Amino acid sequence: MTSTGFTKHAQDGKARSGVITTPRGEIRTPAFMPVGTAATVKAMMPESVASTGADILLGNTYHLMLRPTAERVAKLGGLHKFMNWEKPILTDSGGFQVMSLAGLRKLTERGVTFKSHIDGSKHEITPERSMEIQELLGSDIVMCFDECPALPADRARIAESMRLSMRWAKRSREAFGDRPGHMLFGIQQGGLEQDFRAESAEALREIGFDGYAVGGLAVGEGQEAMFSTLDFSTDMLPEDKPRYLMGVGKPDDIVGAVARGIDMMDCVLPSRSGRTGQVFTRLGVLNIKNARHQDDPRPLDENCSCPACQNYSRAYLHHVFRSQEIISSMLLTWHNLQYYQDIMAGMREAIATGRFTQWQADFHAGREQGDIDPL
Repeated sequence: MTSTGFTKHAQDGKARSGVITTPRGEIRTPAFMPVGTAATVKAMMPESVASTGADILLGNTYHLMLRPTAERVAKLGGLHKFMNWEKPILTDSGGFQVMSLAGLRKLTERGVTFKSHIDGSKHEITPERSMEIQELLGSDIVMCFDECPALPADRARIAESMRLSMRWAKRSREAFGDRPGHMLFGIQQGGLEQDFRAESAEALREIGFDGYAVGGLAVGEGQEAMFSTLDFSTDMLPEDKPRYLMGVGKPDDIVGAVARGIDMMDCVLPSRSGRTGQVFTRLGVLNIKNARHQDDPRPLDENCSCPACQNYSRAYLHHVFRSQEIISSMLLTWHNLQYYQDIMAGMREAIATGRFTQWQADFHAGREQGDIDPL
């Protein structure tokens, strides 16, 4: 079996490029992971997602444990076979989704009990159960179970949550055991507080993980606060392991995160935006529903290789969106995912050739002078 690991090939400033090796294939970094919450990237076929350049998808432990259940997926051959995706899959632990349930959950040292948002049935996730679910799913990269407070929160709440997450991280590590061919990532917590982030990173390094995520950001603190936290938090994590910023984000967020040493990211934004008519391009954001596009024969982006840009006009895409045709979600999501993967490919090449700073400047200049719709 192919061993797992991370190899850094180049670095330019803090920005890194490399490869995460898994038995199911290599993940080129910096990497953006499209989100397949319920074993599908909405409005996309798996082969269409792969065609954009995606090396890995994200699946959601919370949603899949409720429907169709991890046990059913395991009986049907595992998540890769179930959703027809042969490349690597990362599954989140369910902690973030449980946090968002607010009044429907109860938090204890043991874990979290909660009511399903689907039918109100009662469930429990503990670190041990989270590891079991992710093993049943067969994910290549498993996330330890954590507790993620919404920001803003006071220091006492952040400290309490972070230390609970570190105790859960140790239990997750023990429950994960020795699984050749699979990786377990720890999750740094600590809000925007530098001392708590340092304490969390030290605890995670002592436990020992195959990769390290920066959690507890992109939860309402704003880009400036997120970037200032990344300025110190990534330096606390091992140099020889991949670093994953969870739940990020907009194109500007992604580029800024890579500039601060992040290797992996995920977000529902490109697919969710495609379904609502918001289109990301190198020249800025378009709202295809706006009337100015109804007679426009141009593609969304003349430099894009996706089917939406190669085969259809803005006028057509405006029409099918306004008509609520399903093809609108398919084409706009495909374009957005292609754009995100093009960003990643551009950054990987720029880091490898030592010109990341110039690439970043050109990226921002193009968007500032581009073709942008009011939101």
